[in-house]
Amino acid sequence: MVRILGIDPGSRKAGFGLIETHHNQIKYLSSGVLIYDTKSDFLERLHHIYDSCQKLIETFAPNEIALESLIYVKNVSSLAKLAQARGAMIAAFSKNNRGKIFEYSPTLVKSSFTGNGHADKEAIQKGLRLIFGPQKFKSHDESDALAIAICHHFLSRQRKEMTQNIN
Repeated sequence: MVRILGIDPGSRKAGFGLIETHHNQIKYLSSGVLIYDTKSDFLERLHHIYDSCQKLIETFAPNEIALESLIYVKNVSSLAKLAQARGAMIAAFSKNNRGKIFEYSPTLVKSSFTGNGHADKEAIQKGLRLIFGPQKFKSHDESDALAIAICHHFLSRQRKEMTQNIN
């Protein structure tokens, strides 16, 4: 069994989704949204982002972690903050999980999960409900994080199968 933590990074809030996989079976374990105080100084917020990610690792003990890579943002300041927030997250995750952290583009997540790289948020949630049954998501950040975890599961299975076929 593999426990995968999916992360939809953000500088104001971040989604997380935890699944457990065994061969073709995917089991929902937990998900939610980490909300960061936007009134505090941004550098102080980075400290909270780092700490919250360490708490996720301590609480859930994932075997692998999958994050969404940077997206195109028109506002350069927002992109810089998102990049710094991802950096704080990756630093927290890397402490004891080197070689177990993976990242996927938003388009790849959507295409591997729905078959359409430009699927909307509702399509993602509909797909999650097909896998897990009726679910109520607190936000798109939460459902996106679960889709990132599932995308990682699908793609890591493909990598393993390709490696076995080569050998």
